[in-house]
Amino acid sequence: MSNSKTAIYSLTAKGADLARKIAFATGSVSYVLERYAEESDIPFTGFTSLISDTFSAYESHIFIMASGIVVRAIAPHLKSKDTDPAVVVLDQEGRFAISLVSGHLGGANELARMVAGQIGATAVITTATDCAGVPSIDMLARASGLVIGDTGSIKHVNSALLDGDKVGVYDPEIFLNIDGLSEFFYKVDNVADLDELRCGVCIDWRIHDLPENVLKLYPKCLRLGVGCRRGVPAEEINALVTDVLADHGIALQSIVSLGTIDAKNDEVGMLEFARQKNLKINFFSADELEEIKGTTPSGLVMKHMGVGSVCEAAAMKQSGGDNLIVPKKKSARVTMSLAKDVRVKGV
Repeated sequence: MSNSKTAIYSLTAKGADLARKIAFATGSVSYVLERYAEESDIPFTGFTSLISDTFSAYESHIFIMASGIVVRAIAPHLKSKDTDPAVVVLDQEGRFAISLVSGHLGGANELARMVAGQIGATAVITTATDCAGVPSIDMLARASGLVIGDTGSIKHVNSALLDGDKVGVYDPEIFLNIDGLSEFFYKVDNVADLDELRCGVCIDWRIHDLPENVLKLYPKCLRLGVGCRRGVPAEEINALVTDVLADHGIALQSIVSLGTIDAKNDEVGMLEFARQKNLKINFFSADELEEIKGTTPSGLVMKHMGVGSVCEAAAMKQSGGDNLIVPKKKSARVTMSLAKDVRVKGV
């Protein structure tokens, strides 16, 4: 399988020529029916079986063929709008680039426009907000690096925008700039006021009990620090982190990364926990952690690790400051702490 993020598929000689042109311009990989394949292509014979192998392996797919063929081939592999890859369909003459699946979250609209621009085609975009010329909340969230809590809530917000209704936004730390979008959004100062609205948007790293018609967006702004005894499994780390987050009303979705001491760089349980939560893991030396002030020192940690604090120091080291929002919490064999990244700020 190629390292490219985009796969291009063609079934005809003309389609193969167009696939190679796009692949060369974009650094994509071209899958071409065997009888038309050249050295730069990956040949195939069975199209349906090929899609079964490749659909989840790429972030986006470009099909140069009839849309009906594409629909039948990809239908068994579609799961949800927040996980499906982008799908764009082109005719073999290169006249139209149609955004078919995951127009917003998957980036198919953007891909269709980009490909159309490269080959002189017309991009065909059918998502309602794009056609109506109104902003879509999912695209605004994506552009601002916000994590969507429940994609099912998107429809309430976009529907209101399409109806010409303004949408209230609770964003106490201003992670989304709506100043130039006053025609569509207005600021809400009290999160409880969202309950009374047709729909709304809540942007916060804290968890709020809100109805389904309120879209929750989470800023990626928290840094997790973890310490543990040797041999602790991922489940034990997860248990403490889950409990502490729940006790403090903090969203897991807002955690950017995990930090710990470099002596744990082969700690299987910690590595597995980071993998499960899709967190980048940062390792720091004892000297680096010792530079961090304002931590709660432990004689036992000093004895075994050569530094007074691991979890608090690692959290703050990652955050670029001393904004500790959850001081050290511990279970029998795990410690954790959370800091807010001072470099991730609203606008």
